[in-house]
Amino acid sequence: MADKEMGIEQKKKKKSAECCGYPISIFFIVVNEFCERFSYYGMRAVLVLYFTYFLRWDENTAISIYHTFVALCYLTPILGAIVADSWLGKFKTIVYLSIVYTLGQGVLAVSAIHDITDHNRDGEPDDITFHVALSMVGLALIAIGTGGIKPCVSAFGGDQFDDSQERQRSTFFSIFYLSINAGSLLSTIITPILRAQECGIHTQQKCYPLAFGVPAALMLVALVVFIVGSSMYVKVSPQGNIMLEVCKCIGFAIKNRFRHRSSRYPKREHWMDWAEEKYKKLLIAQIKMVLKVLFLYIPLPMFWALFDQQGSRWTLQATTMDGNFGILVIQPDQMQMMNPILILALVPIVDKGLYPLIKKCGLNFSALKRMTVGMLMAGLAFAVAGFVQLQIDNTLPKFPGASQSQVKLLNMQNSQVEAQMEGQIYTLKPYEAMPDYLTTENSNVTVTVGSTKYDIGLYKQMRETVFLFSTGKVEENDTMSKPAEGKNAIRFVNGFSKTLNVSWSGDALGGVDPNAVSAYTLVPQGKAMFSIKDVTTNQECKMSKDLSFGSSYTYVIPITFDIAAENCGSSIVANMEIQPNSIHMAWQLPQYFLMTCGEVVFSVTGLEFSYSQAPSNMKSVLQAGWLLTVAVGNIIVLIIAEAAQLSEKWAEYILFASLLVAVCIIFAVMAYFYEYVDPAEIEAQFAEKEPEDKDEKKKRGSLSSSSSSSSSSGSEGGKDHDDIKQSKM
Repeated sequence: MADKEMGIEQKKKKKSAECCGYPISIFFIVVNEFCERFSYYGMRAVLVLYFTYFLRWDENTAISIYHTFVALCYLTPILGAIVADSWLGKFKTIVYLSIVYTLGQGVLAVSAIHDITDHNRDGEPDDITFHVALSMVGLALIAIGTGGIKPCVSAFGGDQFDDSQERQRSTFFSIFYLSINAGSLLSTIITPILRAQECGIHTQQKCYPLAFGVPAALMLVALVVFIVGSSMYVKVSPQGNIMLEVCKCIGFAIKNRFRHRSSRYPKREHWMDWAEEKYKKLLIAQIKMVLKVLFLYIPLPMFWALFDQQGSRWTLQATTMDGNFGILVIQPDQMQMMNPILILALVPIVDKGLYPLIKKCGLNFSALKRMTVGMLMAGLAFAVAGFVQLQIDNTLPKFPGASQSQVKLLNMQNSQVEAQMEGQIYTLKPYEAMPDYLTTENSNVTVTVGSTKYDIGLYKQMRETVFLFSTGKVEENDTMSKPAEGKNAIRFVNGFSKTLNVSWSGDALGGVDPNAVSAYTLVPQGKAMFSIKDVTTNQECKMSKDLSFGSSYTYVIPITFDIAAENCGSSIVANMEIQPNSIHMAWQLPQYFLMTCGEVVFSVTGLEFSYSQAPSNMKSVLQAGWLLTVAVGNIIVLIIAEAAQLSEKWAEYILFASLLVAVCIIFAVMAYFYEYVDPAEIEAQFAEKEPEDKDEKKKRGSLSSSSSSSSSSGSEGGKDHDDIKQSKM
């Protein structure tokens, strides 16, 4: 053991060149972390939209798979820590799992190329199963890679410093944390912009391959940069995993307690004391401290259940909102950037301003009290999100119920007409529609225009528009949902006497015959330029329209349309079927602010509390426990979403907020009874008692050799004493 420790010290003395007192090797580690976090958060920012709009999953399925993936990303760090500490060491673990990580990002990017299976070139994948399978393989590799290297990179950076560089090590971790947030911030700005681009070989679609491809490239850069610095690193050999040692000790204590459950065996102060036959009292005392904190962790997953929905439910909520901020337009998945922006702003304010002020006021704002406040703020954030969702729901179209149908009349004549339907008389101006749909439970309705009667067949849970031409009527089904990704559903009806080709910069609707209606095309927000061309004379009319988010329009080309006129587009009449998103994305800022405040107070304080209450050689155990609460939180989202089955989205937000408040009360009670400890002081006490413990263990080694002894504990006690394990990092 001594030789091994000496070898480690010798390795640590072989340091790389330094600059301003810092090892040059940390530059490679910081750049690696920046690129890796850019890769992870950039991919995650657009993931739920990829599920919803490319793979065509419903919102509940998309949310479920998203949170399953995040849960896996926070479960695999335990495996990564075991592999690094027990077998490969941190350096090799980071390299090998980064290769897996890079492959996963590449596979995910390939899965998003619609042209691979788009054989009929209509812009839609023909074999969606292929894309789903490839996506799941990519995400599984990413979860193994990002989770596996998570516990290794920061610790590997700390290994680069010796004991005389405490100040430099502290500064490194600050820079390391900054690189994480910088990577997260830039990626949540850039990848949604890349996703919003149009790309493709045969047809132009939202560019998910680019949105996933750039993070894949950054992960490759992270891997190359890390390997380049190989010769400069201090590489500490694996010394055995303390987590395995802890698990073995706990397992032995449980097994030994079960073996001696009879009343003739004297009770011990703590159930972990049943491991004293095999393990040192120091290790047992350390495990007791860890278990005490882990017990306090039990309510914490509920916080992460709400926190990680910023990337799922909150992003989907943003797709039904107006992202036009005047000087710039925010994409729905870009709103996630508010979290890292607010973190960078709030951490110094809270740490250097708020906490010292509270201390000066004489208030005892302990770590556990801060965490309680953080949980309450997260619950309040979801209550605000529920209120915003309620306002959004009030602006959404009222689609027909299970037994209902909806119908609207649109006058395609160059004069005003009066139409009667279901006992109501509607006066329709030229080329204009009824202001709203008529909702009915009848399967057929009769429309009377003058002396002409039309029988209209209706379908349940469907909307349709009846176009009233002078020569007759035309029935067309209307869109039955808000357009995807905040786009606008646009179609044209041709009242002109000639066939017209209609197109816009992103798509061609093809030829529209007289008295016919085109299919819908999805047009993004902003200024759209439409082209209307006469196929016989080749004359063309350009029409410019400013579109908002999430609307649906039918543009009427009248019989009086003059394609050669300078302002030809002014005669085209727009009839709205679905109003554009009217609730601004700025209304999400309060919920992001409250959630980030909760994160700063809860997460940063939680890590500090865990570190201060953990024994010196078990910091990694509590770190693994902390990451496990994140994984369990995402699993809770899946359970609640499946069990609740609420039809109203705002009700789901209120449900999550209520659950967190209830859990917060439980945590507050647990925190009230928690007694803070000084691990260093306890460890020092047991270190002094160690010589005395050897004699006591010899006595316990013969406890079970005689059935008449009430304090016996099994014939293997002597052997257990010889097998006492050293706890190692």
